[in-house]
Amino acid sequence: MDFFQNTHKTLLESRKPTIKRELAKQIDWNQQLICIKGFRGVGKTTFLLDYIRDKYIDDNAVLYINLNNFYFTKRKISSFADEFAKRGGKILVLDQIQKYPDWSADLRRCIDEIPTLKIIFSSSPILRIADGNPDLHGIANIYHLEGLSFREYLNYQTGNNFSHYTFDEIIFNHVKIAGEIVAKVRPLAYFNDYLKTGYFPYFIDDPHFYINRLLMHINLALEIDVPYINQIELKYLPKLRKLLYIIASETPFTPNVSKLAALVETSRATIMNYLNYLKNAKLIHLLYSNGDDEQIKKPNKVYLHNTNLIYAIAPNNTDSLNLRQTFFYNQANYICDVKSSPVADFCVNSKYHFIVGGRKLEPGGEHYAASDVIETGEGNKIPLWLFGFLY
Repeated sequence: MDFFQNTHKTLLESRKPTIKRELAKQIDWNQQLICIKGFRGVGKTTFLLDYIRDKYIDDNAVLYINLNNFYFTKRKISSFADEFAKRGGKILVLDQIQKYPDWSADLRRCIDEIPTLKIIFSSSPILRIADGNPDLHGIANIYHLEGLSFREYLNYQTGNNFSHYTFDEIIFNHVKIAGEIVAKVRPLAYFNDYLKTGYFPYFIDDPHFYINRLLMHINLALEIDVPYINQIELKYLPKLRKLLYIIASETPFTPNVSKLAALVETSRATIMNYLNYLKNAKLIHLLYSNGDDEQIKKPNKVYLHNTNLIYAIAPNNTDSLNLRQTFFYNQANYICDVKSSPVADFCVNSKYHFIVGGRKLEPGGEHYAASDVIETGEGNKIPLWLFGFLY
């Protein structure tokens, strides 16, 4: 116990620059069991430590532990939590829960047997925390830590403290909102850098090796997270990697499942499974029509999850159309329901139809335009960068 408390204090004393995430304000921290899910490198550990540092800097009743420590190969979390609670512990923060076998049943045991203890834990985005998990269904409160929004990135780079806006606020007040932002900073001066190396926070301390680090995290997700959780034999990993590269090289595209199956040398059913594995791993987005059953029907289009992935996996496919549409989908989809549109590129919240393009793009009678390379818009023409202010 003393070892972990000393490690906890050492980590909190570290003063490396961090970015305060909007998600911290949206979590009900009074809940007994909280899960923070997110892709490798998105900043889950920093997020947890920032929370403790801000609220409980000198509180011995709070303890952070990383479950990649070999100590937990022989000791159960429930046993450790019981000892911690008996020593006056109130909040136990468990990082990388997927590193621990039988994590689900042991967390349930903690909740049932130690009602005075609150537990906050982080996990891979693929891990089934509630759905299909009888131990934690209806008990775990799940939050998703996405990569940085353009707003969060811009605030860090410029020292500003711009607020986020709802989708409707941007739709109806974009001229005023954009004008107030542009009066303080030139967003377009930072936008292209964000698209390439701004989604993950490690640009702060490792800017020159950003793409290499991102590739490392992509490969770890493919080689460890996806096979382990979906029980895929490692001999099939090259097929999964090949599929991801094909997607990255051709996005945005309408998938031909039979063609993909032939290219990857597997069955149509396996391709559909692989697409869902990659989606759950936060590596791709699958765009469906309204009313489609996403479990059984093929998607209308496939995108990479964020623009940084395009630069890392398929740098030859960084054309403006791909980057613009991927950015819009990524930022809007975190907050809104995004589907394909019969009259435009995207339909947001079942009523706003959007085409996404450059400065010459003009909205039609039935849709809005998200236009790149403009600072402010007018009418139904909205600056693309402003959709990075949704969170």
